[in-house]
Order: sequence, then structure tokens, then C-alpha cells
Amino acid sequence: MAEQLSLTGYQRGLRARILAAPTVAAPPPWRPADRHVAAVGGLLGVGFAADPGTGRDLLLVESTNGLGLFDTVTGERLARDPDPDQPEGNDLTCQGIGPIAGHRVPMAGLDGGGLHTGTTGWSVHVAGPDWPHERVLLSTGNPYTGGAHGETWWHIFHSRHSELRAAGFSPSGATLVVATSSDVTLWTRA
Repeated sequence: MAEQLSLTGYQRGLRARILAAPTVAAPPPWRPADRHVAAVGGLLGVGFAADPGTGRDLLLVESTNGLGLFDTVTGERLARDPDPDQPEGNDLTCQGIGPIAGHRVPMAGLDGGGLHTGTTGWSVHVAGPDWPHERVLLSTGNPYTGGAHGETWWHIFHSRHSELRAAGFSPSGATLVVATSSDVTLWTRA
């Protein structure tokens, strides 16, 4: 409670506004991937790559159990490597597998890095009004300065049970991912 005393009136109102917003489905044109990506225990990070044959978004997932590559529209696992040969040190990239073998993929997660927070007409925000239970907000504007929940911004994810690792868009803007220490949630507009 002591830290709340140092908040300004505006900050207390903003915190209350976000805390009061229920988790809702992402609005059109966003829809969940056709199937849920399997639970990924010990998730370390995620990164996007384009399928070299189709240009479609792929998601590389790094966990303590290796690497998995997923189609972002169907949620299908395309490749798995339980014992990847990764170089020493952390340059915030991972060696690709399956159709992206031979390519380094920029990663975001436990070790740092970042995903795109905006795409044409949309932005994603991570808010922590009751940290460590962070919330992911999808918006068509700025959720902090106006507009009603469900009209210009949507609370689409609440990390109640796992630590948030990353949230953001693919470089193409066709995919939105939220990754926690145990799960990957995908939305697509492809």
C-alpha cells in the first residue's frame, strides 16, 4: 500500500481503469490461431521468421527442452530440436530449424530482446497494475489517454499463473504473440 501513496491522482485512475477491464477476445480482424500451441514448460523466448517458400509467419520457440517451430495461423508444430547446437554467449538470436535452418532468428524473452509493439493501425501494450500479474492490451490508439475498453482498446491476456516473457507483433504485422514461462498464445489476421 505504501507505493500507492506515491502515485498521482492520474496514475491511480489509470491503474483502476486497467484493473477494472475484464479479459476479452481480440477484436476483428484478429482471431486465435486454429489450434493452441502446445504448453511450453520452461519457455525462454520467442522469435518470428518468414517461411522461405511461402513468406508466411513462423514462430520459433526456445525453451529449456530445446527449440520448436510453429505455423502461426494453424498452430501446427513444423519442427522440433530437443538438443539444438547453439553458440556460446547470448546475442539474442537462435539458429533456425526445419524450413528456416541456416538462418539466425532474433529472439525476445527472458534474456531481453523485443518484438514489434506496433503495426498498421494496431499497437500492443504490457501493463502491470498488479505486478507480477501483467496484462496485455491491444489497441487502435493509446489505451492510457482515452477511448473505452472494448471500443479502442482490449485487455486480451492476463498472466495470472506464469511470468510474461514477450508480447508483440511479427515483422509482417499479420501475427500477434504473447509468450509466458509456460504458454504461447497466437492471434492472426492472415
